[in-house]
Amino acid sequence: MNFPLYFSRKIAFSKDNKNNLSRVIIFIGRLSVALGIIVSLITVSTGFGSKKAIKERLADFSGHVTVKSTRSNSSYNTSVLDKQGLNIQKIKALPDVESVQKYAMVTGIMRNEHNFAGIIFKGVGKDFDSARFKKFLIAGRTPRVTEEGYNHGVTISQKIANDLHLKVKDSIVTIFSKADQKPIYRKFEVVGIYKTDIKMIDEQFVIGGINHVRKIQDMKPDDIGGLDIFFKNVNDIDSDFPKIEKLIGYKNYAEKATEKFPQITDWISIFDTNIALIIIIMLIVVIINIIMVLLILIIERTNSIGLLKTLGASNSQIRATFINYTLIIMVPGLLYGNIIGLGLLLLQKLFGIIKLNPENYYVSTVPVDLNPIAIISISVGILIISALALIVPSYLISKISPVKAIKYN
Repeated sequence: MNFPLYFSRKIAFSKDNKNNLSRVIIFIGRLSVALGIIVSLITVSTGFGSKKAIKERLADFSGHVTVKSTRSNSSYNTSVLDKQGLNIQKIKALPDVESVQKYAMVTGIMRNEHNFAGIIFKGVGKDFDSARFKKFLIAGRTPRVTEEGYNHGVTISQKIANDLHLKVKDSIVTIFSKADQKPIYRKFEVVGIYKTDIKMIDEQFVIGGINHVRKIQDMKPDDIGGLDIFFKNVNDIDSDFPKIEKLIGYKNYAEKATEKFPQITDWISIFDTNIALIIIIMLIVVIINIIMVLLILIIERTNSIGLLKTLGASNSQIRATFINYTLIIMVPGLLYGNIIGLGLLLLQKLFGIIKLNPENYYVSTVPVDLNPIAIISISVGILIISALALIVPSYLISKISPVKAIKYN
């Protein structure tokens, strides 16, 4: 029989605990553990959820990986993608690749009697993934592009629509300029309005037919300005990026979705620091409270310690008994903390109760990522670290004299 475990369970579930100081101490210990679990779960789930949501929005709008010509550099006016060494079929054949779509971009100005807006006109082809884009639509649809002639329908952002007082089925004139040439005017019909909640996208991008860009940029009928490559999982970006680079030729370059907007990438990286900091603070609070519980329990049960020593129990056995006793006290706190924490997170995930300002946070509601591994790791981690932290203060037991302990009141 494991004496420390048996005895710790006997005193943990003893009726005496309901009538003395132990009741208050146990409640404090369990409360601190429950609060630590709740805060840790919310921090990790919302932190990872925010990172994932922002990455997915960036990727679903413009591809997990984008391929462009090296001549494009940082310009929004795309140059023709070089076909030497570019193997689109092999890219599509990669196991993690879900779809590939071509595009070309050119800058312009949308203008009417109300206002004007500088835009980036992203021309897409018949392979445009409208199903993926549908999550961003708040009105209308995406342009139906056949690449036969010119499609005059465009999908604009809610921000541009508000600035220009536009709605679905309205017409809008767009001006495109070229070096040493007269401005080019195009009249479009608004067929849809979208919203990504990412300011840098919503302020600029308009989706339309690729043939308009080809005409403005003097491109050939089969020329493209770039490729948007979509993976089955946003987490595949880093692992598959080197494979993409090998299939695009040396005159083109690939860019991750997370690298297109450095300010967003820097902001996302702050989550890791904040998550780690809050978890550490919670661990410190829980450990301090649990150590306090252990010390008070040792003092309260000094007579029992003396009696156990008199009966032949070793210091290590008594230390193990009290460590087990304290950990048993923690278990209900872990259970209630998980129930409350996961309950709050599920409510937020299902109903989006807590809202955010997308201009500051890039999402309109607090996103939640319920990762089972992270959830289990928090509980197991707190339990293990607390057990290790209790080893040193438990050595106080070895200082207790059996004779004095039995006389102790």
